[in-house]
Amino acid sequence: MHVDRELLELCERVSAASYKAIKNLVGTPEAYTTLYMGADGTPTKLIDDVSESAIIQELQNEDRSIRVISEECGERIFGCDPEITLVIDPLDGTHNAATGIPFYSISIAIASPCFSGINFGYVKDFVTGDVYCAERGKGAYLNGHRIHPSDKTDLMDHCISVYGFHPHVTEMTDLCQAVRRIRILGCVSLELCYVACGKLDAFVDVRGSLRLTDVAAGKLILEEAGGIVSDEKGRRLLLLDNVVNCVYMVATNNVSHQKILDIAGR
Repeated sequence: MHVDRELLELCERVSAASYKAIKNLVGTPEAYTTLYMGADGTPTKLIDDVSESAIIQELQNEDRSIRVISEECGERIFGCDPEITLVIDPLDGTHNAATGIPFYSISIAIASPCFSGINFGYVKDFVTGDVYCAERGKGAYLNGHRIHPSDKTDLMDHCISVYGFHPHVTEMTDLCQAVRRIRILGCVSLELCYVACGKLDAFVDVRGSLRLTDVAAGKLILEEAGGIVSDEKGRRLLLLDNVVNCVYMVATNNVSHQKILDIAGR
């Protein structure tokens, strides 16, 4: 696996701290207790806060100076001259984890201090232990093995995930009718990784409230695997240096991208 071992080890330490902190909360009534409004404008649940607090404590032990963008606390800087920026979703799939649905993860993307682009992506499935990672220009990997998206071109052979279906039923009806199977799984970072390794053929997020912390790592992993990620008009998906981006996302195996855009982008 040709990725930066130091960055991978940093992600592993952060991931381990998060999982250790939340594992006894998963599937418990108190896990979904609302504590405050997070930096992304959505309610922070107890299990989110516990995960992020463990991560912050772990990063405080790092020798280097680090800038952090996290879903709950927004921006934090440790030290006086950050060497890297970590974009973290401490727990992606909060509702799943809190209710005991086995599909949730941690997402960590690493960029330069000035956020000129994501250079490293890491997503860990907290249920299976699977690790997806990628470094820009070096491919994408699942548990150390190179991955690629599916090569399906016929939409009637596609299994896709659609997030935000309920408030956009009309817009999504044509797409749902054009493919073989629809899934709504509730964990953006993992769904992008599922497209990257061919478990899903495409993932469409139509909420219009795309969170940088959810997408940053999975987007790089999918692109390095050979897939493509755009907005609903087919334009390059630019992730701004803040938590919430008010755009739609279309992520595919690449070969069927235009076909899905022709339907979803109407």
